[in-house]
Amino acid sequence: MKPIWAILIIGCGIFLQPPMAPAAELIRLPQPALKGSMSVEEALQKRRTVRLFASRSLDLKQISQLLWATQGITDPRGFRTAASAGATYPLEIYLVAGERGVRDLPPGLFRYRPENHALELTLKGDLRAEVARACLSQSWMADAPVMVVFAAEFKRCTARYGNRGVMYTHMEVGHAGQSLFLQAEALGLGAGIVGAFSDKALSQTLKLPKEHEPLLVMPVGYKY
Repeated sequence: MKPIWAILIIGCGIFLQPPMAPAAELIRLPQPALKGSMSVEEALQKRRTVRLFASRSLDLKQISQLLWATQGITDPRGFRTAASAGATYPLEIYLVAGERGVRDLPPGLFRYRPENHALELTLKGDLRAEVARACLSQSWMADAPVMVVFAAEFKRCTARYGNRGVMYTHMEVGHAGQSLFLQAEALGLGAGIVGAFSDKALSQTLKLPKEHEPLLVMPVGYKY
């Protein structure tokens, strides 16, 4: 039986939330820290786009923190770290983990499930080189231990706001991408950002659902 979308009532609005994945299929992530050793101001000052990465693995605690900062739930009512028009949350976040990219995590493509703060394996194997090829053969990307892929299901937002929901979704991915940049910096990591790719090639490489349209790819790892 297919999972049923949850109806979330906030104030006078009614919003659809993505269905929860069955617990047996999920890899639970460590709880994120809510305090860090670097201020927002310092992270803003230090943030730079990184294109050279050290050959060093990340751990699940770092992955947890990065994904939580990007799209994690921060309120019992379902609100997340990034602002979203009408709390429609059209973004979908995928993690591309390389071979030995993350300790205690096999290489593959994982869908982040904010409602569970967990990962759902969708494809096995190291896909970094293929993703780099889909991104107009930007080979430097494949050196990062992980890549975070942002996709959007636009209809979640356009159903409420019409065509303007497309613009709102693009605004939202900007908010989420900056959150990932700043969290990476606060963890002593670096992040790159890539918008140059073939939509079709990237979608086929990751076997994304047809309603999940790729918007952005951000390689993350230790700075070289």
